[in-house]
Amino acid sequence: MLPPVNRLRHRDEFAAAVRRGRRAGRPLLVVHYRRSAGDAGRSAADATDPYVTPGGAPPPRAGFVVSKAVGPAVVRNRVKRRLRHLVRDRLAALPDGSLVVVRALPPAADADFADLAADLDAALGRLLGRSAQPGAKP
Repeated sequence: MLPPVNRLRHRDEFAAAVRRGRRAGRPLLVVHYRRSAGDAGRSAADATDPYVTPGGAPPPRAGFVVSKAVGPAVVRNRVKRRLRHLVRDRLAALPDGSLVVVRALPPAADADFADLAADLDAALGRLLGRSAQPGAKP
């Protein structure tokens, strides 16, 4: 499970990552990434969010989008669980205040855990400016 402090909860946070961030596409998923813009980039939702401290940088946050095109509810939930687990293990590599939205594509429904991990590592590596090495955490 992804810790509550690291979850995207508000629509404007998702929109900030998707619309104003960078994107890396892979065959199974698309990762949207927005680096922290400081206090100027904070939204109105941050003022009411109990996990954002007024003086410090907010922790990295992640959200997931798995549409009905991926499959029925059982399949969508399985894909979300796998992605949450994968992102949780990679949170330490993300800078403070960063927003990450992982959007699953329809082929993710039939992908195994290792394939999802490889695509996520490659996308994050590209967005963070690191070379994606097989089996290496970003």
